[in-house]
Amino acid sequence: MILHGLLPSVAGSSEIERLFWDKLPISITLPVGQERLVTFPGDVRVGMPSGLSGKVRTQSHNGTVYWLANESFEAQRIEIHEIDGSGIYLVDLSASQELSLPVNPIEVLNRQAQSVEKTDSDRKHRNPRQPRKAPGLVTLTRFAAQQLYAPFRMLKASPSIHRVVVTRRALHNLIRGEPIEAVPVASWQGGALYVTAVQLRNTANAPVELDPRRIRGRWKAATFQHVRLHPSGSEADTTAVYLVSDRPFHEMIRGIM
Repeated sequence: MILHGLLPSVAGSSEIERLFWDKLPISITLPVGQERLVTFPGDVRVGMPSGLSGKVRTQSHNGTVYWLANESFEAQRIEIHEIDGSGIYLVDLSASQELSLPVNPIEVLNRQAQSVEKTDSDRKHRNPRQPRKAPGLVTLTRFAAQQLYAPFRMLKASPSIHRVVVTRRALHNLIRGEPIEAVPVASWQGGALYVTAVQLRNTANAPVELDPRRIRGRWKAATFQHVRLHPSGSEADTTAVYLVSDRPFHEMIRGIM
C-alpha cells in the first residue's frame, strides 16, 4: 500500500531528536570530540559517576545538559534529577569514535506529563474489558511524521505507540537505481506493526524524482515527505520516507544490506 501524498510538505525540517521518558532508561551515545545537547522538561541536576571523570565534560543550564566526550567509554547509568524534586530520569550514557553517530540535539519528553487526564464521566463510559484498537497504517505514519517535524506544543503521546531501537547505519541501496543515502533515524511500534522514519539524501549533482516502486523490501506502506530531491548540496537535497512493516526494521533490511 502506497500512502503517496498523505502528509503535507514541511519546510525547514527540524533536527531535534525527541525521546520519551517512560520509566525505562534512555540510551544516548556521544560522538567523541563533538558536543551534544540534551534538553529535559525542567531544570535538572546531573549525577555523574566518578568513573567518568576526565572522560566527559558535563554542563547543565536551564534544563539543557551539554555533554562533550573526550574518549570512548561503555554505557554508564546516569541519574538526572529535576531540581524541584518532581522526578528523576535515568540515562545510559556511552561514547564512541564511530563517525556516523548523530550530533543533533535531543529533547526528552515526559510521557506521563503529556498524557491527558480522563474525567470521571469518561471512566464510567469506558469498558475496561474492551481492548484498545491497534493503530493502522495511516495513524502510524502520521505519528512518526509528527514526532520528527511537529512543534513541541503539538506533540502528543500515544498509549498504543512506543519507540523501539533502530541502528542508524547508512544504506546506499534502499532506493533501487538511485544515488540516495538512506539513514534510519527513529522507529516506533504500534500493535503488530512498526513504522520507521528514514532520512533520504541525494548524493548526486542532478535532481531525483522519488518513486515508491523503487523502494527495496516488502513494506506495508511507504510515504515520502517530499517526492523530489534537489541536487546534492542544496537546501532541498534531503527528505524522509516513512516505512511501515510487520517486522522490526533491521529484520526487513537483512536481504538488502
